[in-house]
Amino acid sequence: MSSWYTLLGEESPLTRSVDGFMPRAAQQQMAEAVARTIGEHDRLIVEAGTGTGKTFAYLMPALDSGKRVIISTGTRHLQDQLYNHDLPVVRDALEAPLQTALLKGRANYLCLHRLEVTVGEGRQRTRQLHSDLELIRAWSGRTRSGDIARLADIPEDSPLWPRVTSTVENCLGLECGLYQDCFVVKARRAAMDADIVVINHHLLFADILLREEGFGELLPGVDVIIVDEAHQLPEVASLFFGVTVSSYQLNDLVRDTRVEHLREAGDMADLPETAQQLETALQAFRLALGTGDRRAPWSEIATDRPVVKALQGLKTVLAGLVDWLALAAERGKGLESCWQRGKALAERLDLLLEMPAGEYVFWFETRRRAFRLNLTPLDIAPGFSKSLETLPDTWVFTSATLAVSSSFSHFAGRLGLEDASTLQLDSPFNYQKNALVYLPPEMPAPAESGYTRAVVDTARDVLEASQGRAFLLFTSHAALQEAAALLEDSVNYPLLVQGTAPRSDLLEQFRELGNAVLLGTSSFWEGVDVRGSALSCVIIDKLPFASPGDPVLQARIDAMRAQGKNPFIEYQLPQAVLTLKQGVGRLIRDIDDRGVLVLCDPRLRSKSYGRVFLNSLPDMPVTRSIDAVHEFYAGINCTVTAG
Repeated sequence: MSSWYTLLGEESPLTRSVDGFMPRAAQQQMAEAVARTIGEHDRLIVEAGTGTGKTFAYLMPALDSGKRVIISTGTRHLQDQLYNHDLPVVRDALEAPLQTALLKGRANYLCLHRLEVTVGEGRQRTRQLHSDLELIRAWSGRTRSGDIARLADIPEDSPLWPRVTSTVENCLGLECGLYQDCFVVKARRAAMDADIVVINHHLLFADILLREEGFGELLPGVDVIIVDEAHQLPEVASLFFGVTVSSYQLNDLVRDTRVEHLREAGDMADLPETAQQLETALQAFRLALGTGDRRAPWSEIATDRPVVKALQGLKTVLAGLVDWLALAAERGKGLESCWQRGKALAERLDLLLEMPAGEYVFWFETRRRAFRLNLTPLDIAPGFSKSLETLPDTWVFTSATLAVSSSFSHFAGRLGLEDASTLQLDSPFNYQKNALVYLPPEMPAPAESGYTRAVVDTARDVLEASQGRAFLLFTSHAALQEAAALLEDSVNYPLLVQGTAPRSDLLEQFRELGNAVLLGTSSFWEGVDVRGSALSCVIIDKLPFASPGDPVLQARIDAMRAQGKNPFIEYQLPQAVLTLKQGVGRLIRDIDDRGVLVLCDPRLRSKSYGRVFLNSLPDMPVTRSIDAVHEFYAGINCTVTAG
């Protein structure tokens, strides 16, 4: 094992390939800890503040170890950054003859069978869809990877993509006539042969569950698993250890049944009629759930007569379709796949309706014409801990936001990692010099009706000093829309509002304009990297406590109270602190960045728990004076004290 003061110090081989590479003590410390963890087959949790250089800090020892490593990320952006940039840089610097592979979820790869089926359907609903389908068909003959991200001419949210990519449910597997040419199969084969594999958290858990059933492909031969953006892991785990039935899954089954019927069993006249009955039953059930968007416990509607009647109708029609598909399954592999999917969905629906008590919460969600029924575990630690028993011994969990007031107990407890080693590394950036926290005085209570107007009034004062160049982050869409309306004609800077364009387009406009004001909710609180003066201010409206009306949160609160625990202190507060740290992390992204963080919520001063939030942030000067904000932006050297 090499010395990390050599590999990441003044004489680091990275100096040849990374412009401006500079030794960082925190980076060296993290690399040393990762190397020790790999050598001792241990588990390590690392919070590495912004600017630590955590990617190189785990890649260098991972590649130097000679072990077979999986690196799991939370976002596709980081996955691509790791595989296409950081990993080759480190591999070349170490002159390590290692084979690497990138593996995404199957929805990211073109499915040749489903493309063939979609083309065979004939004319599309619009000329644009027809034109896009022709582009995809032409590209299918040129691409080697089938990664749909490479076909930038078609928007990510195009309705064509779900029709020409596969899911676990609708994949024909070995029975597919195009199996040998399958892009997903090729990608997984490459991953099986690689020394270093970059995946995402959803794939990691999919493989964990498959392995528990005896079918896992990637994990058996792996020595080390490194989890970046580890703060997202508990929520992803909740999805995979739970059960879901959605209108999307059922409508997809209806569509594929119709298509495969025409291809393989056109003489079975009753089959499409039964599929139509399921589509009608889905619409009736969605209507029974009420209009508008809603998230609520199933218990709130479980005895409503319209819901009970519509659900029974849905179950009956689904069972009828499954029976028909059982008869049709011998006609072809497509119909056999539909039969298997229908059976699985019917069994899942029965499991949901058994409503296990205590350990799970049964809840539903509606959006426009869609619905989801969910069974979510209240505690994922037992399931995750059990999975770890059959997985590699060596794990590294890292993120910029894992600790609350220097404690990892919340994150470790949620995943059952209480025995893991921990390391907290502060950001090397000079927050004392380059940043300022402004706590506006005389703000109303967040629950008051005029609160968002007060936030906007505060924002106007700050934006005058910052000359735009700001993110306004909100904890609700309602507050965002109200603020957008109030600011529309009252700021002299370009106003960009989440929902008016794709996130990537808004960020590109924000960078190019240089003085814009961007309003966003949850999707802009993390995973957004704007370096330089274009982002010089982050304004946060409220402390990001999860909505008390969320059915999963409420069930978790009730369960913790029944166990004699304090859910606010042990769960709600730590979660809010970690979310706030993500939002704050948007401000200073590079060594020369300067900016003001505006925290509007008066509870930071009026409530005792406010100190927990402030103690968890980087060490920055704090002021309650708008004059100090103006002086900061004017570059005046002034001493700022908490006031």
